[in-house]
Amino acid sequence: MRIWDISMSIHPGMSVYKNRDENRPVFAIARDHTGGSAYETRVTLNLHTGTHVDAPLHILEDGSTIEKMELDRLITRCRVLDLSGIEDRITRPDLESQPIGDNDFLILKTRNSRTDAFDYGFVYLDESGARYLRDRKIRGVGIDSLGIERDQPGHPTHRILMGAGIIILEGLRLAHVSAGEYTLIALPLKLEGLEASPVRAVLIQPPIA
Repeated sequence: MRIWDISMSIHPGMSVYKNRDENRPVFAIARDHTGGSAYETRVTLNLHTGTHVDAPLHILEDGSTIEKMELDRLITRCRVLDLSGIEDRITRPDLESQPIGDNDFLILKTRNSRTDAFDYGFVYLDESGARYLRDRKIRGVGIDSLGIERDQPGHPTHRILMGAGIIILEGLRLAHVSAGEYTLIALPLKLEGLEASPVRAVLIQPPIA
């Protein structure tokens, strides 16, 4: 068995969405060994920092929250698609040529994984691609950007996927991963009433039966 860690490392200097300082994690030492017998750190973290899963509440006003997400949907067989030749956006025609089956959990590998710096022109899944995946009845989709869409008023990609109950994983790191079938494990923290959670995402091969 081989395990690939496809998570971003969380630290104050990491890449964050649109390089906004308010999105950067803050580590504050609460106690250290100079004044006590234990070391403790306080972390301030936007829930959409690094590798994370969105709950429907993120975009849908009446959407469900992260603790209600079924864990068996995030411990699952998945398929990595290599779309690294796409320069701008992933569209329906881009996906029609890919081996996608009903109930698949798809991981979209793009040129985004070639750099850890934030790219304002990152490759994303556009509305037509989201509609195609909805119609194929997939169960989830992950992508190697900090957002699954950009520059689409009203967030149609999120709304289409979430409206169909499709899980969205963002902020994956896939440069070292080849196309193929794996087992995905990407468990959220058990945060109550919130719209997202960081995850430690890994791929396992061969896939667990």
